[in-house]
Amino acid sequence: MGKGGEQGDEGSTERDAPVLPTYSWEEVQKHNLRTDQWLVIDRKIYNITQWSGRHPGGRRVIGHYAGEDATDAFLAFHQDLRFVRKFMKPLLIGELAPGEPSQDRGKSPQITEDFRALRKTAEDMKLFEADHTFFLLLLAHIVVMESIGWFTVFYFGTGWISTILTAFILATSQAQAGWLQHDYGHLSVYKKSTWNHVVHKFVIGHLKGASANWWNHRHFQHHAKPNIFQKDPDVNMLHVFVLGEWQPVEYGKKKLKYLPYNHQHQYFFFIGPPLLIPMYFQFQIIMTMIVRKDWVDLAWAISYYTRFFITYTPFYGVLGSLCFLNFIRFLESHWFVWVTQMNHIPMDIDREKYQDWLSSQLSATCNVEQSFFNDWFSGHLNFQIEHHLFPTMPRHNYHKVAPLVKSLCAKHGILYQEKPLMRALLDIVGSLKKSGDLWLDAYLHK
Repeated sequence: MGKGGEQGDEGSTERDAPVLPTYSWEEVQKHNLRTDQWLVIDRKIYNITQWSGRHPGGRRVIGHYAGEDATDAFLAFHQDLRFVRKFMKPLLIGELAPGEPSQDRGKSPQITEDFRALRKTAEDMKLFEADHTFFLLLLAHIVVMESIGWFTVFYFGTGWISTILTAFILATSQAQAGWLQHDYGHLSVYKKSTWNHVVHKFVIGHLKGASANWWNHRHFQHHAKPNIFQKDPDVNMLHVFVLGEWQPVEYGKKKLKYLPYNHQHQYFFFIGPPLLIPMYFQFQIIMTMIVRKDWVDLAWAISYYTRFFITYTPFYGVLGSLCFLNFIRFLESHWFVWVTQMNHIPMDIDREKYQDWLSSQLSATCNVEQSFFNDWFSGHLNFQIEHHLFPTMPRHNYHKVAPLVKSLCAKHGILYQEKPLMRALLDIVGSLKKSGDLWLDAYLHK
């Protein structure tokens, strides 16, 4: 009797549930403004206009998918889908009309279906489960380097050789802490997002003096729309460089000459790697925390600077320690820029093309050959393709899913690029020169 009653109630609930309005893709695509944003996930339509300001990843990253299908991005960025979907229910306003395809703007349904099957295979292979010993050892080797740095100055004194040696050791620990915070920021270590967030704040804040929220809001935009102008902040070069093939021609046609871009492959060495972290990032991070009143992240950052100056002021004094810190940042900046740009700058950089998830990530990323050194040196970002396709996958599993990704790309004729390390680094300079030459030709002749 009870079971029958329960089944009757469930049937009644289903019959009484309101029928959702249906919309065409043409209608959905009209709602792609900052003040009017709809997006589609699994054929369901959500109005995120008001809610996007409360989105944990930031307003912009979710807004970049306004007017289009966001299913694969949604799956890529979120761990606990059941928990996230609770927040989506009040935003549901309709669904795609029965005759409408699941993909917008002619995106390939076969590529999308095959990629989702590949993701399911990776889940079945438990490739989204982290080896906690691996990440504990990464943290341990950072602490060891910090300790060796202090001991070098303590034992050998503050001469030029010991100071420079210590700076290189600490720059190495900073670079490795940068790769480690990246893991926690992508929620790829713990099953619970909360634990990832807490450790992320510790690593990026206490070990590096930076802001977790600043990094999240910036970096997830890059992952959502890599190498897309107006959407990926990493290709917003503030008129210092022109990138890809479209931008330099547009600048040339408009006679824009903020700098001599035909020489950008040369001045890159002077204003790119040396200055990004000690000048631009360091200033931007501090100002962002203050302007946004992000006091938690600011407290974590202050804990880093407090620890650093307590450690090194007895040896170098306050001014000397400040100079020492900026020299470390200077060294780290070179490492960071070359590693992060070797996978992206030589790739396609353009306006929004509305590609499917697999195609968009492959057009914007390439890999560097695997080796123990390359894995360590780049924090496994030599597997940039796999990282972009599966941001929440622990990095030690990238090499396991890579053959499956290669096979899927071969099936659909999508280029899967993998290079030696030196070739990838040289391609940064080559791509800057190519873009600079395109600008000069357009500037002079168009």
